Amino acid sequence: MTSAAYQLAQVNIARLKAPLDSPRLKEFVDALDPVNAVADTSAGFVWRLQSDSGNATDIPVLGDEWLIINMSVWRDTDALTAFMYQGQHRELLSRRREWFERLADAAAALWWVPVGHRPSVAEAEERILHLRAHGPTPYAFTLRTSFPAGPAEPAAEPVVADAALS
Repeated sequence: MTSAAYQLAQVNIARLKAPLDSPRLKEFVDALDPVNAVADTSAGFVWRLQSDSGNATDIPVLGDEWLIINMSVWRDTDALTAFMYQGQHRELLSRRREWFERLADAAAALWWVPVGHRPSVAEAEERILHLRAHGPTPYAFTLRTSFPAGPAEPAAEPVVADAALS
C-alpha cells in the first residue's frame, strides 16, 4: 500500500488542574469551540473525536476522571504541525501549564491508520501506553520521532535507544 492509503491519527491527553466548570479553566473551555472550528476547516484535517457536546472533554480516558482526551485524524504530519503551531491553538498550547498538570509519561501519540478508519478511545489508550512502554516505534510515535506511513505491529520488547545517539 502507498502512503496515500494512510492518514495520521493523533491523540493527546491532559490532566486537569481544576474541574472544567471552574473559573480557573474558563478561558480554556471558552476557547474550545473556536479552536475546534479552526481545526475542522484546516487544510489536511480529516476527523476529530467528539461527543454530543461538540468536543471530547466528557469522554473518559485511561480510567482517570481528571484526564481529558483530544483525538483527530489528519492527512499527514505536515498538516497536523501546521495547525498545532499557528493561531489560537498555538496561543493555548503556550498556556497549557495554567490549566493542566505536567505528566511524567507520554501524553501524546501518533500512528498511521488506513484512509477512512476512525480510531476508538481504546485504540488511542493502547497507543499511548505502547509509546510509554517502548518509546517511539512505527506503532506509536511522536512528531519528534516519526515513521513513514504504513501498517505497523506492536513491539514485543522495549526499544533501546542507540547509545551513540544519546
